[in-house]
Amino acid sequence: MNSLDGIRVLDLSRVLAGPWCTQTLADLGADVIKIERPGSGDDTRTWGPPFLKDSTGADTAEAAYYLGTNRNKRSVTCDIAQPEGQALIRELAAQCNVFVENFKVGDMARYGLDYASLRGANPRLVYCSVTGFGQTGPYRERAGYDYAIQGMGGLMSITGERDDIGGGPQKVGVAVADLFTGMYATVAILAALRHAEKTGEGQHVDMALLDTQVAMLANLGANYLVSGKVPGRAGNAHQNIVPYQVFEVAPGAGGQKDHLILAVGNDSQYAKFCQVAGRPELASDARFSKNQDRVRSRDVLVPMLEAVMLTRTKADWLAALEAAKVPCGAINNLAEVFADPHVAERGMVTPWNHPFRPDLQLVSSPIKLSATPVRTDLPPPLLGQHTEEVLRELLRCDDDRVRQLRNGKVI
Repeated sequence: MNSLDGIRVLDLSRVLAGPWCTQTLADLGADVIKIERPGSGDDTRTWGPPFLKDSTGADTAEAAYYLGTNRNKRSVTCDIAQPEGQALIRELAAQCNVFVENFKVGDMARYGLDYASLRGANPRLVYCSVTGFGQTGPYRERAGYDYAIQGMGGLMSITGERDDIGGGPQKVGVAVADLFTGMYATVAILAALRHAEKTGEGQHVDMALLDTQVAMLANLGANYLVSGKVPGRAGNAHQNIVPYQVFEVAPGAGGQKDHLILAVGNDSQYAKFCQVAGRPELASDARFSKNQDRVRSRDVLVPMLEAVMLTRTKADWLAALEAAKVPCGAINNLAEVFADPHVAERGMVTPWNHPFRPDLQLVSSPIKLSATPVRTDLPPPLLGQHTEEVLRELLRCDDDRVRQLRNGKVI
């Protein structure tokens, strides 16, 4: 049994923020019915390379991007531009607990598929709209995508190397505004489902990428609002803690540059670090003994630490610092991440018996529940793979209606 057994989600979202939300709901046991365009499907099915290769080594039509965001779902094709397709979605929505869409503001209303249109037939429906800028405000009709939101929402102004040493705006390596919005949407939907369970009343969840990006500025957003000082880029350093950054260390065996992360979080850890580094006087120095002093004296202290860190190799530092319980870490590439024995022990890679490649491995859900484990079903490999199954199961469609829908290219 899974946590969300009995919850059915009609998913009209595509690309990342919406599918990330519905994938999480599916992991938790919800029956997620992914509605895709006939003939093409979710845009990410073609966002490659890389594409999944078959047993002969040839590319299939399965992009890795799509595979990473759509596990545990059922694929149904439906052309919502046709009146018959809109009617079909309305019928399906009446049988679902949750409806997720990420169309432009106003599109669903034009199709008669907005919350106001659907709630009459299903008052308990939790309807989640994911857009760039939300359902209200002067930007509501703009198309919003992660890259622009990272810029508009301030993230790129605080990400990247310092300007005084040649830095400039830098986006994060993955689409974090999309991913965070997907996770916030999941939380909001679960809260709305709880409300519906208690009251019988559904509601409209309005999720915006820009709202999420502003919220996830976290301590730096608070820093600005409290101080009035606009924070800049700090590279790999922390704005509020010192020393908490990447340091170059002595070269490795091949003579190449090497680095590690030193993440001292409090004064006790700093004192331990100074002992390991052979510089105990840096812990008793009044300029550096307290974190607030170290932050104010960052420009004096960090060059001293940079010189110290260059005296030992990464392996030496990691062994000594871990033994002293000083937070630190390597900077792994993805090959090293997935070869890490701890990542393997935590089950963060799942083998899948995919029809195109029986030895396929994909990233797992990080959620671990002791009584209701997450699901581990494949992303639907075939576009529209479950169309007839869902229509017959939920709407009791007979052969004649299925044939009529196919002939009309509605499905």
